[in-house]
Amino acid sequence: MAPARRSPVDDSATRTALLDATESLMLEEGYAAVTTRRLAGKAGVNNGLVYYYFGTMDGLYIELFRRGAERSLARLRVALQSPQPLWALWDLTHDFSSNALTMEFTALANHRKAIRTEIAGYSRTFRELQLETLSEVLRGYGVDCGRWPPVSLILAMAAISRFLHIEQDFDVRTGHNELIAVVEREIRALEGERRPAQDDVVAYQAAG
Repeated sequence: MAPARRSPVDDSATRTALLDATESLMLEEGYAAVTTRRLAGKAGVNNGLVYYYFGTMDGLYIELFRRGAERSLARLRVALQSPQPLWALWDLTHDFSSNALTMEFTALANHRKAIRTEIAGYSRTFRELQLETLSEVLRGYGVDCGRWPPVSLILAMAAISRFLHIEQDFDVRTGHNELIAVVEREIRALEGERRPAQDDVVAYQAAG
């Protein structure tokens, strides 16, 4: 007798359970703790299904990364279309920089070329989207884009946020508040005081 075919709903649920289990293990114990046996136990499935659905461990990691990256892209698009895109991008950059899963993938990329390639591709997409939108925004604010190239400001915000979070992980915070105050002073000069982001949150939820 031929085995019963798995329904698309069952397939989707199993794939999601394995992705969720991978994410949970990476956050709880780090990527080194992710094994097919641990995943199967956590997801409540046979460990052979990891390879059935994803082919390789790289395939599993890539699918998990893509899932998070697409969600982040949706959030970025909402942020860039908000009434205060600079404030929204600054806040979102803080959130991305402190994301523990992002840090795990960055560490994993040092050992797996496929992951490194995937991260690089999405990073370019993020950068291009930011540059396309903010170039127009900054020109609208009257910023001299020859003196202050938009891409340099985008990189500065990302670099500052990431560096601050790295230092905070080592409990080093000297000068952090002062640097944040400088960045936010300049954003305030262009967009005024930060307004509640409730409208952006609602828009992101609707987009998701």
